[in-house]
Amino acid sequence: MKTNKSFTKRLKITRTGKLIARKPGQNHFNAKESRNKQMNGRRTAHFSLSKKMSQIYITTATKSKN
Repeated sequence: MKTNKSFTKRLKITRTGKLIARKPGQNHFNAKESRNKQMNGRRTAHFSLSKKMSQIYITTATKSKN
């Protein structure tokens, strides 16, 4: 099965195996947003997947990096 590249680019796997995701919609058009909203968009969010979904998306992504 192919890896969904757009999905895996939004995720980072920590050493302990936690998933951290980028918040969507923060790439551009942020100049008119309030400063508070701009800074909140830079934070990462914890992300959870079921075992089945993590096997589909994560295992193939980690294999391709090595």
